[in-house]
Amino acid sequence: MKKKLILSATVLSIATLTLFAQAPPPPPASANESGNGPVGGGGAPIGGGLAVALVMVAGFGTWKLIKAFRQKRFSD
Repeated sequence: MKKKLILSATVLSIATLTLFAQAPPPPPASANESGNGPVGGGGAPIGGGLAVALVMVAGFGTWKLIKAFRQKRFSD
């Protein structure tokens, strides 16, 4: 009985969430013409994200190294 109640509540909540979905955007003004413009993002900058990722990787590696030294894995 409890499984049926949880399942019905889950289905009902998912069905309710679909009511808040956005409508599709309107078609472009010249829908009959073929577009020759760029496809995709068109050169999104990745410099800031790359720096953040490198700092996070370096911090994680340092944390793992300090943890290993504290457990005496790398002893002289």
